[in-house]
Amino acid sequence: MLYEWLDVECLIGAPRYAGHSREVFDSVLDLFEEIAEEHFAPINRLLDENEPTFDGVEVSQPAEARSALEVFARSGLASSGMDAEIGGGQLPHVVQRAGFAWLQAANSALAAYPMLSIANASALAAHGSPEQVARFVVPQAEGRFTGTMCLSEPQAGSSLADIVTRAVPAPDGTYRVFGNKMWISGGEHSLSENIVHLVLARESGGPAGVKGLSLFIVPKYLVEEDGTLGARNDVVLAGLNHKMGYRGTVNTFLNFGEGVHLVDGEPGAVGYRVGESFNGLTYMFHMMNEARLGVGAGAVALGYTGYLHALDYARTRTQGRLGADKDPTSPQVTIDRHPDVKRMLISSKAVVEGGMGLILYSSLLLDESTTAETEDERVEALLLLGVLTPIAKAWPSKWCLRADDWALQIHGGYGYTREYPVEQFYRDNRLNPIHEGTDGIQAVDLIGRKLRQDNGAGLALLEARIRATVDSAPTSLSDEAEAVCTWMERAFGATRSLWTEVDPELALANATRHADALGNVVVAWIWLEQLIACDGKDGSFYEGKRLAGRYFISHMLPEIGPTLDLLEARDRMLLDIDPTLL
Repeated sequence: MLYEWLDVECLIGAPRYAGHSREVFDSVLDLFEEIAEEHFAPINRLLDENEPTFDGVEVSQPAEARSALEVFARSGLASSGMDAEIGGGQLPHVVQRAGFAWLQAANSALAAYPMLSIANASALAAHGSPEQVARFVVPQAEGRFTGTMCLSEPQAGSSLADIVTRAVPAPDGTYRVFGNKMWISGGEHSLSENIVHLVLARESGGPAGVKGLSLFIVPKYLVEEDGTLGARNDVVLAGLNHKMGYRGTVNTFLNFGEGVHLVDGEPGAVGYRVGESFNGLTYMFHMMNEARLGVGAGAVALGYTGYLHALDYARTRTQGRLGADKDPTSPQVTIDRHPDVKRMLISSKAVVEGGMGLILYSSLLLDESTTAETEDERVEALLLLGVLTPIAKAWPSKWCLRADDWALQIHGGYGYTREYPVEQFYRDNRLNPIHEGTDGIQAVDLIGRKLRQDNGAGLALLEARIRATVDSAPTSLSDEAEAVCTWMERAFGATRSLWTEVDPELALANATRHADALGNVVVAWIWLEQLIACDGKDGSFYEGKRLAGRYFISHMLPEIGPTLDLLEARDRMLLDIDPTLL
């Protein structure tokens, strides 16, 4: 995918990536793999079976968690994609994302800490002051600090317009933050020296809703000018949330400014405003969008490892005989020979390799948005990335979870026992349709904002890219190219029809159905791209690619037909349901 399809070696010509080479990329990928196999994977079950505990004073976790994170910190991989000015390696995002998938497949719960920290540091590096970068970004780049994102509140959930946490200016130019935050991953632990919370809160004098939010750095420990840790800030753990998956990730309810740790004798948690007042959500979206790609990548990684475990099991488990064999004394066959098991395996291969392609393509767009030769190319890359981000988060969260579901089914009765790891993969992956904005929220963002911006420029660009791929397909792929084009035209027609609907609520009511259909078209396009890259190449690897891609386009893509029927008919059932009848 990296070299034969996306040709990431071309990035080496950009000044940002000068000095890198394919050998460097490969060595980084190898290091990610080594750490994943030797340090993350061996403790995956340990962290799942030994959840964090809170005794009212501190959070306790297995010591192996901190040891593994320290290995990752010493490797320098945390800063591999960051700027050289802060000690980063300026590795292409697409290579860093590919390597990080090893960690997510090996131990998704443990990988959540560096994933969030990297996104936190990226947002602060882009929008923070030089002093803030020195105090809070560099230590995260070094792996000494970890980071969080604090948006949700008990009464607000995902409705950020209803956030009530407040920030009061202090005479020394800092702020005092008061409020509560819920569902904060990595919010309290002893796995790092310090925790850097990025907190959305309201300053007085701002407008209502999301336009009145500002962004604040609220560290667990204050950081002095020389970089040493200072006083304990008034950020207090109120309790732990216990989830069905990602059990090794501490998930918290945090209280800010409740008076447990007074700083300089004054109430409130000390916070440092990032950038300008009332632009907090804009700054936070920098972290949120990176985290959304991370969630999509994590869903792919969990689905992919579930598929590989199921494939290995199916190739060694003997059970039954083929339908034509009526002799009960003949040897049993391995279950990978049964048609229904083959259906589940090829479906899994189609969605996880299609999902991986979507994530890597989106990551490449992030690179091109800053390193492409012309301004027009950089603008196009950013525009297309904006359209694909909600799809890259939500589509893998649905379909790669399905791959883990199929893995359970292939294991049969063993699948839902803890004797095999696939039941944990499923539990972990089930969280991803909720993480970083539910899939329904992504769908509303896609149809309500991303596709409608600039009079549909993003949709037009996506259509142009897909048509260019269709036009470049060789004769050997004419059937696949025609199918992708046909379903694209129908799906995009339904999209434009929803825009012109007199009642905008109807479009939002059908947003999830629309996102499902459009996501399948996008992944079919990604598969067509990969099939073109495989064309004319011999070997079982390429044959397997061609089989999975053709299966997705011929068997799975047409499943969007009934959904498009409803969208084209402007079906009102979901909008008009009387909730008292439910």
